[in-house]
Amino acid sequence: MTTTDMSMGKIIFYEEKNFQGRSYECMSDCSDMSSYLNRCQSCRVESGCFMVYDRTNFMGNQYYMRRGEYADYMSMMGMSGGIKSCRMIPMHRGQFRMKIYERENFGGQSNEMMDDCENIQERYRMSECQSSNVQDGHWLMYEQPNYRGKMMYLRPGEYRSFRDMGMSGTRFMSMRRITDMC
Repeated sequence: MTTTDMSMGKIIFYEEKNFQGRSYECMSDCSDMSSYLNRCQSCRVESGCFMVYDRTNFMGNQYYMRRGEYADYMSMMGMSGGIKSCRMIPMHRGQFRMKIYERENFGGQSNEMMDDCENIQERYRMSECQSSNVQDGHWLMYEQPNYRGKMMYLRPGEYRSFRDMGMSGTRFMSMRRITDMC
């Protein structure tokens, strides 16, 4: 049996660096932050974990943020356009299961995962991962082996094409469970 706790998470976004200017406090998903702030140059995660996106509706480049202060996080990560949306990552207790596929629409070679994978080429002999089905838990997928490069957050559900999520041309080579990282 798995459980997910939605009540834990608080992030504060600031228009200027070093936590200055107007601010917006968020404790859940926000698909379009433009009505709250003109831009975001810094943020503070007071509790929980969040994914922030450089496009509205949880699209585009994604960045994982856990508890801490990010005085100039946006320019450090190359987000010149700033954060446009954010998603709270609920704490998950229970098992983790995800099936990854080499091609879009669940095609090609497939493998079931229940733990972290530093390199799908070495472990599964897969050249890339272009779709997945997450049965249990929350996962981060990375563009490069050893959990580096662009990342993408996956929660339980079917993902027929990562391109449809604004990740066109991105190959995912490593996966990590979001466990006690928050």
